[in-house]
Amino acid sequence: MSDKIAIRVEHVSKSFRHFSERNQTLKSAVMRGRVSKHRDFAALTDVSFDVLRGETFGLIGSNGSGKSTLLRCIARILNPNEGRIAVTGRVGALLEVGSGFHGELTGRENVYLAGAIAGLSRKRVARVFEGIVEFAGIEDFIDEPVKNYSSGMYVRLGFSTAVAVRPDVLLADEILAVGDVEFQAKCLARIEEMRSEGTTIVLVSHDTAKIEEFCSRAAWLDHGQLKLVGPATEVAQSYLNSLEPGGTDV
Repeated sequence: MSDKIAIRVEHVSKSFRHFSERNQTLKSAVMRGRVSKHRDFAALTDVSFDVLRGETFGLIGSNGSGKSTLLRCIARILNPNEGRIAVTGRVGALLEVGSGFHGELTGRENVYLAGAIAGLSRKRVARVFEGIVEFAGIEDFIDEPVKNYSSGMYVRLGFSTAVAVRPDVLLADEILAVGDVEFQAKCLARIEEMRSEGTTIVLVSHDTAKIEEFCSRAAWLDHGQLKLVGPATEVAQSYLNSLEPGGTDV
């Protein structure tokens, strides 16, 4: 892979099994006299594109288009059924509220756990710990189990931890739409700072205006298929046009 490319997605397909009838136990299978019924649901179909090193790249599309599934594949939380994904450098991911947090552990313990998963030493996490807590604004609750946190506290600590480990690649799913206005402004300022430092960023958002503002290029997914890759403004406008009455696909 070229040293100019941070992420390469090659012919990636991912499907899930959707069960209409499921046997929970061996006894239920015997009593019913048949196996569970299911159908395969294609979340991604033959998706390919590159993200350049230091680029801020957007993923757009309607609900169910495969954006979050693709981000989880890039983060290696999910494995594609077909194709391959190559990522260069340390990855930081904020994929959902509380993603990667253990509910029974305290905020402090989860920060150190996230740092260890990212490959950082305990000493290095300790150097940035106070900054993480201050950015998240949860000083009074950092030693409480995160299962007691509000969704806003989850998001603030999750984002603060993800960016504090200084990843080479940051994956963020709908971070521009969570938290209060003040926290969103802090997130955007930190993302801008990371952009200036050369961090590769992949943003998933329904806010096409933010994608146009922050991203140089974007990809539009529709029902798991790649519709368009190109300049963010061009891709966002094509997507919006398709949503209008009588709108057409590219």
